[in-house]
Amino acid sequence: MKLSWAALAALTVARLAVAAATPLSPDEAYSWVWSRALAVCYPDHPGMVALWVRVGTWFAGDGALGVRLLAPLATALGSVLLYRAGEDLLPGRGAGLTAAVLLNATLLMGIGAVTMTPDTPLLLFWTATIWALGRVYATGRSGWWLVAGAAAGLALDSKYTAVLLLPCVAVWLGAVPSLRAWLRRPAPWVAAGLVIALFAPVLAWNAGHQWVSIAKQGERAADWNPSRALQFVVELLGGQVGLATPLIALLCGAGIVLAVRRARSRDPAWTLLATLTVIPALVFLQHALGDRVQANWPAVLYPAAAIAAAGLSPRWLRLVRPAVALGFAITLAVWVQGVAAPLPLPARWDPTLLRLGGWDGLASAIDAVRRREGAAFVAADNYGEAAILARRLPAEVPVLGVDVRWSLFDLPDARSFIAGRSGLLLRSARREGPPDAADWAEITPLGGISRTRDGMTAEEYRLYHVVGRPGAVPVALMPRPR
Repeated sequence: MKLSWAALAALTVARLAVAAATPLSPDEAYSWVWSRALAVCYPDHPGMVALWVRVGTWFAGDGALGVRLLAPLATALGSVLLYRAGEDLLPGRGAGLTAAVLLNATLLMGIGAVTMTPDTPLLLFWTATIWALGRVYATGRSGWWLVAGAAAGLALDSKYTAVLLLPCVAVWLGAVPSLRAWLRRPAPWVAAGLVIALFAPVLAWNAGHQWVSIAKQGERAADWNPSRALQFVVELLGGQVGLATPLIALLCGAGIVLAVRRARSRDPAWTLLATLTVIPALVFLQHALGDRVQANWPAVLYPAAAIAAAGLSPRWLRLVRPAVALGFAITLAVWVQGVAAPLPLPARWDPTLLRLGGWDGLASAIDAVRRREGAAFVAADNYGEAAILARRLPAEVPVLGVDVRWSLFDLPDARSFIAGRSGLLLRSARREGPPDAADWAEITPLGGISRTRDGMTAEEYRLYHVVGRPGAVPVALMPRPR
């Protein structure tokens, strides 16, 4: 075990170094903007990630390391909790260590441990819930239900996906005869009340803002698109093979099948692993029948799937070492490409270029046009682009976000500032048509501009010379790094 602790410590240090050296993505810059306008909820997600970024930047400043500081540390803590959960649920077979190693070797964790997104706190608190439920199973003590309730509530404060924990636990208690006695005891119900209490501020924020955040996430649930369903399902499965890495995906898939088989005998541990994987998997599969499922969304399956994989037969477990080696090799390649970009790959083959590459060059090009045009501000009508330009343009340049979502943030309203002033508006070339004329007194196209890295184009944009008018669409003044 000493070697395992040393390996985890070394891996955490490496992740901290990569987190510090890799450029921020637009979504991470957007989370940083959240952290400068703290709230319990935002139009996209609950506010836990903003709090984590605020804590990280308080310790390490507004740079990439500060924004991501808690990600490698949370991954290390989650690894310890997963180890303990594996030991409680499948004792006597080294399942905890195997599960923790498998999960750490996935590309999902390789990327997630060096970036900051709502999935970062979600996965920690989801894993903490599994750990607490494992303690309930192993010890039979009521107090662990309160720990599970607190962890599940904090998971819900991180991302709405955590609501899937509730049916998973309910089915677990109802399906296993030996566990049904808990339903006649107060502990699980108090835990459920704790979940509601911790999530209540997010509900209150939504109630005061036309349920905009919950509605945005929930509106996808009823989508149905049979003409593209097969494509979306294939993309979903392919994304999981890529994020798990192929051999770990095979092991986790076999582990889920084993969990379902063992659950037929109502074994408490295996039934818990089955519900925590099958129920979320069915939800994401249903969603894929109507719309594209982003590859990271099913991340909540991975902790329980890793434990289930650790319970496979020795014949299967022979694959663990090559699977882990392949997983870390793929992760290392992605890290190197994200930090140094030694391979000049096109954007369709290089997600690091698509999300991370060329922002400094784009900002420099925009600033050159701003000086030439005598523009008083730079604006963007995409939230991520506005957020990342606020981190890249010179500090004296006002950077504005133009979108209805900014009315829900506690940021300075810039509509009076732009009235009668000329500025630049950045707009992705993928958007059809020019900006809405109702939002500006004047709009003059200035031509195209590209975001590139080492000669490879990540995205094309259009620049417009605009003159602001009072009462336009909500316009917020972006915060700037200290």
